[in-house]
Amino acid sequence: MAIVLVLLGSVCTVLAVQYIRSILAVRSLRRQLGEIERGSHMEIGVECRQREVLLLCRQLNRLRQQWFQNQRQYEKGEKQLKQNVASLAHDIRTPLTGAAGYVQLARECEEPKRRERYLQTADDRLKELGDMLEELFLYTKLTSAEFELNMSEIQALPLLGACLVGMYRQFEEKGVSPEVEFESEGFRVNADEECLRRVFHNLIQNGLLHGRGGLSIRQSGCGISFENLVSETSVPDPEQIFERFYKADSARRKGSSGLGLFIVKELMERMGGQVGAELNGQRLTIRLEFPEAE
Repeated sequence: MAIVLVLLGSVCTVLAVQYIRSILAVRSLRRQLGEIERGSHMEIGVECRQREVLLLCRQLNRLRQQWFQNQRQYEKGEKQLKQNVASLAHDIRTPLTGAAGYVQLARECEEPKRRERYLQTADDRLKELGDMLEELFLYTKLTSAEFELNMSEIQALPLLGACLVGMYRQFEEKGVSPEVEFESEGFRVNADEECLRRVFHNLIQNGLLHGRGGLSIRQSGCGISFENLVSETSVPDPEQIFERFYKADSARRKGSSGLGLFIVKELMERMGGQVGAELNGQRLTIRLEFPEAE
């Protein structure tokens, strides 16, 4: 009987010691978590050697590391968002201020031809602003799950021609004309007409705003390529060119929101196609690849 009592006493003592150690370990974990909650970057540790407590400690450290990574990404994203909003505000204000200035000049001008030129320039600035706002609106639609496509088989060349005619004034101002070469004038693609129109428009506008010289558009196989020379002072990075708000130069170009090529990529992928960019010397090539039309 005495032996049984001694054994029971020993077991109770061991269990009591383990219980006390567990309580102390939990208190230590709570204290360390409190320090982390107040901003400490300390790593969690315990002196207790119990397996379950050690596993809990390791899991808490993994969660801690993941939380810090998410926090850094969030802070980086918020900083980038603030920079992008400030840049967009500048981009929108520039053509608006320019239009207001030319309207004021037209009001004060008594010469009819010069007044007409001022008003035409103001109208061009307002069109730049309208195009940027349209891109921003389309960007918000693309980030929504409600964005829907109306896919159909479309002949690409007439739609491209309409986009080029619509930008005739911009080509005239730069003193260049586009070169268009199609292997098949009846080339057809499966796409949403309005989305494809926006893709063509953005690529033509990109060549006009950031290119140096003319724009060459060629169709071969299931793809269409847009080629133009780039300025020596704003050489784009083909790996980043389709990112949101990317701009090759630090100076903000007029009429550009930094969303044009991002929208091209998003629309092409949603229509089942692909887009890629390649830079050979100072010649930038952006190629659209469409799925074969049935």
